[in-house]
Amino acid sequence: QLQLVESGGGLVQAGGSLRLSCAASGRTFSSFAMAWFRQAPGKEREFVSTISGSGVSIRYADSVKGRFTISRDNAKNTVTLQMNSLKPEDTAVYYCAVGRVAYVRTSYQDYIYWGQGTQVTVSS
Repeated sequence: QLQLVESGGGLVQAGGSLRLSCAASGRTFSSFAMAWFRQAPGKEREFVSTISGSGVSIRYADSVKGRFTISRDNAKNTVTLQMNSLKPEDTAVYYCAVGRVAYVRTSYQDYIYWGQGTQVTVSS
């Protein structure tokens, strides 16, 4: 059983930055893709970014491309999402997830373990 613990959420003004971290334990971390999803009130969970098991392949949602950067440290079993130039529409609960395979995928159905979520609020 793999456990994920997210941290780093909070309240920030528009244009500011936050850094989200996700620590994994209980499984071979490097064998699986990792991703960040988010869910705003009244909306469906949406894909934000994913990184392959090796860290070579990365994808971003168009809405965050150029502002967010995903990275992973397999030695420390952590994945990080650096969020810059934040906008009010980035406000959501952000979830870390572990994929079924090492390849990048953008559907939440391809992820089998989820963290508890961390709130990100961007004020205008």
